[in-house]
Amino acid sequence: MAEAAPLVISQSEIDENSGTPLYQQLYDILRGKILDGSIPLNTKLPAEQDITKMLGISRITVKRSMNELAVAGLVRRQRGNGTVVIYDATAPAVKGSFDTMIDGLTRMGLETEVQLLDCTMGTASPAIAESLELPQGSSVQRIVRLRKLNDEPFSYLITYIPDDVAEAYDDSELTNRSLLKLLERAGHAPIDAEQTISAVSAEPAIAAVLGIAPGSPLLRIHRIMRDAKGRPVQNITANYRADKFEYHMRLSRGNAAQENWQTDK
Repeated sequence: MAEAAPLVISQSEIDENSGTPLYQQLYDILRGKILDGSIPLNTKLPAEQDITKMLGISRITVKRSMNELAVAGLVRRQRGNGTVVIYDATAPAVKGSFDTMIDGLTRMGLETEVQLLDCTMGTASPAIAESLELPQGSSVQRIVRLRKLNDEPFSYLITYIPDDVAEAYDDSELTNRSLLKLLERAGHAPIDAEQTISAVSAEPAIAAVLGIAPGSPLLRIHRIMRDAKGRPVQNITANYRADKFEYHMRLSRGNAAQENWQTDK
């Protein structure tokens, strides 16, 4: 059972004359302590009225800060049970990289656990058919997977594969083999990819599978992969928990006169 932890925050840390709202200041302080492990996993935070008395701020301010922490996926709030930290600062974060993307994805497939949630063959939507450069009405395999690290969910993936490519492997292999390795074995090893990265709020269905609160921040990566002949062989949308995944990118300039930064290849 979670027990309330002594919250070490002084009134001097809250500046009523700052241009930053009080709820944001309190949120930033608590978020920092949770992320660095000062307030560990399963810790029950003090009641709103206790924090109100401690810091001399309104209960409405405290309540909003707590709600923001819940939306960020750092705490769980339940009536009667208080506010409990659900973020584990000791769990490692998965890192992706533009510099070695294909190799990194392969390692990720080998180093993390994959749970197959759904695998069906059906007619591609117009958008999916276009992205895979298939005739309208073509059949594709739709794969939904949950990826875990140290038994904790960190990504929810939806993948579409052309049916003739998917015929080269059994559905059962999707639970114990890297999809990139299966594509390679099928003669369609991805060697090129185009991707888009965006920040989104977790939809209720995805949030439930990832074990976070609806509306929590996600890093969404949409990627089209092509084989050596330039054929699109995979359309994947990956939703990553923002607290468990980060993307590394190194930028460079050819010379000082250039104004635009470019990613290293």
